[in-house]
Amino acid sequence: MKAMTLKNQLVNAAARTVSRPSNVEIDQRLEWLSRWMDSQFRIPVIGWRFGLNPIIDLIPGIGDVATSLVAIYVMASGVRYRVSKITILRMALNIAIYFLVGLIPWVGGLFDAWWKPNIRNIELLRNRATVSGPDAARGRTSDWMFVGAIIATLLTMLFGSLVITIFLLRFIAQNL
Repeated sequence: MKAMTLKNQLVNAAARTVSRPSNVEIDQRLEWLSRWMDSQFRIPVIGWRFGLNPIIDLIPGIGDVATSLVAIYVMASGVRYRVSKITILRMALNIAIYFLVGLIPWVGGLFDAWWKPNIRNIELLRNRATVSGPDAARGRTSDWMFVGAIIATLLTMLFGSLVITIFLLRFIAQNL
């Protein structure tokens, strides 16, 4: 009797799950961009992989903004693949963590090479996409508005940090 109820519970749970295409293909350009930014190069012997993100981040002020803009582009593609809003928020959180910890000198640079927000976001796309690449031409207007609000928040963080950096550098220059 217990085996029968367990089987019924499994069947009911399977019926409630969200159906997604089994082999969702993400645009090759997105995967290529993510790989170049996060894991294109390999350090021999230890096998540790890194991409252009930590290299570009070495450019003061501009590096963090440039790499975050690339990550925002990957996140915005989630609308085309019709991922849920919570998945887009998780993608935005990956970018925010990457950016905020990346602002800490030395530790941030190492963290940037380890965190790999683009690869994380591509995996979220792969796991949560509801349409395949060729069908992912457009998203709903409400989704674009939602992503627009997230992008505005992330850009405010980016440019706010630039303004703070400029004020700090100006303050240091005047007091030396």
